[in-house]
Amino acid sequence: MAPESNLPQRISSWIRERVREAGADGVVVGLSGGVDSSVVAALARMALGERLLGLIMPCQSKTSDIEDARLVARRLGIKMKEIPLDPIYESFLEILPPGDRLTRANLKARLRMVTLYYYANGLNYLVAGTGNKSELSIGYFTKYGDGGVDILPLGGLLKTEVKQLARELRIPERIIEKIPSAGLWEDQTDEEEMGMSYEELDRAILAIESGDASGLTSEILDKVAEMMKASRHKRQPPPAFERQGKMH
Repeated sequence: MAPESNLPQRISSWIRERVREAGADGVVVGLSGGVDSSVVAALARMALGERLLGLIMPCQSKTSDIEDARLVARRLGIKMKEIPLDPIYESFLEILPPGDRLTRANLKARLRMVTLYYYANGLNYLVAGTGNKSELSIGYFTKYGDGGVDILPLGGLLKTEVKQLARELRIPERIIEKIPSAGLWEDQTDEEEMGMSYEELDRAILAIESGDASGLTSEILDKVAEMMKASRHKRQPPPAFERQGKMH
């Protein structure tokens, strides 16, 4: 899929308009050292100039990811703060009952959300999420973790499109080509956890949307359709009981 020539300008204008509508003064974004957060930071820099804060929030994170996040902040010339979350994460684990690997990983994502909103509240900023359409479609995010945001600049772009946009924005190639990982645990990779490559996932999403499944196996299509169905609750507001009739 060929990139749209004016896509960076369109998304940056969209960010600027969402900030204006909210009566906010800027945005805060979590920098993970990955391609999605790097692209969001670059677009927000285009949109808002100095009214952007990047937060690096290591929590049992790889040193290389922290270095890549710092690199992006320096390249973009944005304000940046590092908030190591290891001590608070370990304190939580001391007082909570034992949890499995995924439960502990989700705790990391939710601690980052809390930190982002702490800074956002203090600055009157919005929290810019880094989720893309591929991940949002199948629920590959933590509810009230990395899914707890105010705006999603990449919410309409598939992962393969984000990588194309990253090259247009001159994001360092080593970040674009690194194996996608949410850093949830040691050696964790997105594609291994999803059970397919991003290319396969994106083709399946397009096939489901268009109704043209040519060239795709039914196994992948069925799996993606089931993931979409199972994660629907993560993309919708919580259901609220509605009282019938008038109150007396």
